[in-house]
Amino acid sequence: MKLQSFVFVTTLAFSAAGWAQNPIVIKFSHVTTIDTPKGKGALKFKELAEAATKGRVKVEVYPNSQLYKDKEELEALQMGAVQMLAPSLSKFGPLGVKEFEVYDIPYILPSKAALQRVNEGPVGKALLKKLEPKGIVGLAYWDNGFKDMTSNKPMVKPSDFRGQKMRIQSSKVLDAQMRALGANPQVLAFSEVYQGMQTGVVDGSENTPSNIYTQKMHEVQKYLTVSDHGYIGYAVIANKKFWEGLPPDIRTALDGAMREATVYANQIAQQENDAALEGIRKAGKTQVRVLTAQEKAEWKKALLPVQATVAPRVGKALIDSFNKEAAAADAAAKTAMK
Repeated sequence: MKLQSFVFVTTLAFSAAGWAQNPIVIKFSHVTTIDTPKGKGALKFKELAEAATKGRVKVEVYPNSQLYKDKEELEALQMGAVQMLAPSLSKFGPLGVKEFEVYDIPYILPSKAALQRVNEGPVGKALLKKLEPKGIVGLAYWDNGFKDMTSNKPMVKPSDFRGQKMRIQSSKVLDAQMRALGANPQVLAFSEVYQGMQTGVVDGSENTPSNIYTQKMHEVQKYLTVSDHGYIGYAVIANKKFWEGLPPDIRTALDGAMREATVYANQIAQQENDAALEGIRKAGKTQVRVLTAQEKAEWKKALLPVQATVAPRVGKALIDSFNKEAAAADAAAKTAMK
């Protein structure tokens, strides 16, 4: 009997030690390549998280839709098949948190200062809280950059978009944006855009230079217009049950790693986009056109009605909050220049 007790206790001790040695695995899935701001941010988080937890956490990063495409990844997170994602903010509309589509409104964030003021302030934090009833914890905002337009015909005036089949993410706001320009919006998964352009399923698209370049879209598009008309950002999110079930010291360490990774990802976003735009120019397959101030004013005028169109969906009060923060950022910048 004593021998049996000894064996039983020894087995328990061995099992406990085994569990203690097994690292907590976090599967971090995303749809872009490792060379993008998001891709580099994910790898930086892996590095920082594993160092901060002294190996008690292992972060497995799966880039470039290796595990899931756009439409699949949020469901996978909610089911616990992966623990972390960094989807673009547009993805939360189809999930039922349509307020995030405010980020898709053209020219509502006219500068980096306005973006930072929104994301780091109470407006951005309140939006992340809206994900919790969906079983999701919002950890941070990661920047990608401002969007440009690509197509196989020059797009200088709003009228140039008429009849163009333009790829968009699944967003009612982006749908309204393209229709305001007279284009025909086509929802297509990010991983399918290159082939869609190559085969003529779509005529063009909107994206940041880093996404355009790393996905080689410039190889199948003749023109790129630097319009900075919209913004692509990501929310780094985790499965709520998983995240809240972590040991408190582990979660504290991961929070710290996420803060550092966020600073890194947001710092490199602009330089990555600048380098990508230069790479597109050097490739020589795409003619790059920067909108003049007057041309951009025409785009803004044509796209302003989108705010009223989507207000019932996104919320007029939220749109007003974004406009207020943008105006405050602009005023602060003008004061700093005096």
